[in-house]
Parts: sequence; C-alpha cells; structure tokens
Amino acid sequence: GRIPNTETLNLDKVGVEVIPGKGFIKVDDFQNTTAENIFALGDVCGKVELTPMAIAAGRRLADRLFEEGKANSKTSYELVPTVVFSHPTIGTCGMTESQAIAKYGQENIKVYKSKFPNLYYGIFQMEPDDKPRTFMKLVCAGKEELVVGLHIIGMGADEMLQGFGVAMKMGATKADFDSSVAIHPTGAEELVTMGLWGTSPQETGAKVSPLMGAPPPEPTL
Repeated sequence: GRIPNTETLNLDKVGVEVIPGKGFIKVDDFQNTTAENIFALGDVCGKVELTPMAIAAGRRLADRLFEEGKANSKTSYELVPTVVFSHPTIGTCGMTESQAIAKYGQENIKVYKSKFPNLYYGIFQMEPDDKPRTFMKLVCAGKEELVVGLHIIGMGADEMLQGFGVAMKMGATKADFDSSVAIHPTGAEELVTMGLWGTSPQETGAKVSPLMGAPPPEPTL
C-alpha cells in the first residue's frame, strides 16, 4: 500500500487536518480541506489511489474554481474501473457481491457467473482442462437488474473493462447488456450472453432505450 508523506508538511500550522494514525488529508466531496482555499486530491486523500482518479479529481476541481457555471463540479469515486496487471489480469468495477447484499439486501441481488477457456486458446492442440480459464461475474440489483458490479479474471480483462465501465456509469441494466450483439470469437462476448435468454426484465438504464430492436439514438442538430 501507499503511505502519505504528509508528516513534514506542518499542515496543522495552516489548519489542514489529517486522518489520525493514517496521515491522509481530510477532504469533502469537492476536494476542500479543513482550511479555506486549500485543496487536496489524489493518493494523499486516501479514497481511490489511482493516477487517473487523481487526474479526474483535478479536472473537476479546476472546472469548479475557474470555469463559470461549474460551481458544483466534483468527481465521483464510484464505479471506477480498476485493473490488477497480474497474470492473468484482473478487472473490477463497482460493488462486490457481498457489498451489494449489504447495501440492497440478499433478496434484491441477482448474480450471473461464467467460467470458460478463453477462445484465444481454441485452436491450441492441448487438453481442454489445460487451457487457461476466464472467470466473469455480474452483480445486478433491484427489479430492473441494474448492473452494480462487474468482475473479470482472465486474458484481456484490462482491455475489455474500460468499455463496460462506461456502460455501468450510464446506468446499464442486464437487459442493456443482453441487447448488445456479441463479438465472436472473444472473451468479452460472455458478458453480453450470460444467463438464460429472455429471463432478465426488459428494463433499460439508457436515455434512449436499446431494447427490443429499438433504433439507435440520433444527435441533436
């Protein structure tokens, strides 16, 4: 883990408080510290310790401070796609199953899982059990089956997660995932073909519904 290097900054002299025992700087949702006109963002705040997260927070803070009409601009620390560059790679976005159950209740959670040899290894002359496996999980919540968690371990998890992170940020449901035509042969197609076809409620999180063969959205000209 990372340890914030704040001990020698004498933050207490200017009224900037840190979290006792941890050294992380206390900030609110708008990156304000406990001292007026002093702001903090990035790993030193101890929220989501990722470089792109710090960049996103910095951009929103700059918008709020210097852009007219953006006084309420702030970043969101939820549904942040995160990857562990291990072998195989691990990709995760949103809640774990246990977190979703704790927040929404067991009766309001539906989980979809898939475990398979990645299709990249389909032509390899080797025993099926010897082929590297990919494991995927979708955690859905509520009557509309909103996708609140997506987890992958396997080849290509890092590359496929970014696009699905966009979909989740836009409020995608399981039916929205199902409405996307699969790219074959890929590992990512499993995320849009999980479960029995037609069993998910036909509810969309999209501004313009993609369900039931609806036409794509059109730009405002």
